[in-house]
Amino acid sequence: MIQDLKSYYGYLFEDELLNEIAKTATPRSFKANTTIIDVNSYITSIPLLLSGAIKILREDKEGDELALYYIEKGDTCAMTLSCCAGLTKSKIKAVAETDIELLMIPKEKMSEWLSKYKTWQEFILQSYHSRLDEFIEAVDTIAFLNMDERLIKYLKDKAMIIGSDEIIATHQQIANDLHTSRVVVSRLLKSLENKGEIKLQRNQIKVLNV
Repeated sequence: MIQDLKSYYGYLFEDELLNEIAKTATPRSFKANTTIIDVNSYITSIPLLLSGAIKILREDKEGDELALYYIEKGDTCAMTLSCCAGLTKSKIKAVAETDIELLMIPKEKMSEWLSKYKTWQEFILQSYHSRLDEFIEAVDTIAFLNMDERLIKYLKDKAMIIGSDEIIATHQQIANDLHTSRVVVSRLLKSLENKGEIKLQRNQIKVLNV
C-alpha cells in the first residue's frame, strides 16, 4: 500500500505520515451510484479518495436532492471532517459518481495528526478552503443563473469530472441533481441540442463544447 500512497500523496505528505496512513487506513471500493454516506448517519472515518469521483448532495425533508459539488482524486470531504470533530450526524449525502477507491482513516487520527504533522494540517485546511469555494459556487449558480445556464454548467462540470464528453444519465437523474422537474430538463436539453451545445442519444448526452 505504501507505494500506492506515495504515488498519490508523496508530494503532500512526509514518509512518516505515509507510513502511519498505511498502517491505520482501511481500503474500500464502491461501484458507481453507490451511497457512501447518507444523511443523518454518524461518521467514524475520514475518506481519502484514491480514484474516481464522489458527488455531494443536500437532501430536503421530502427526500428531494440537490447536487452541491464533487470530490476528486486526492481530495477529502470537509463535511466528514466537521462531523468527526463535532460528533454530529451528517447533513449531506455522498454518492459514488464513478467506480471509486478510497482509504478510510479513523477519526481519532485526524486531531492527532493535526498537531503532529504540519503537512496534514495544511492538507485539512486546504480541503476546507476548497470545499467552501465549491459550496459558494453552488450557491451562486442557484441564485444567479437561469435553469438553462445551470444545466449546461452541470453537464460540462460532470464531463470534466468523469473525464469524458459522453454522459450516461436519464433526464430524471439530471432533474434530481438540479432539483427541478424531468419535463423542464427534457425541454432545455432539446433547446441545447438545437443550439449545437450537446447531442442527445438514448440515456446519453454528448457535450460538444467542453
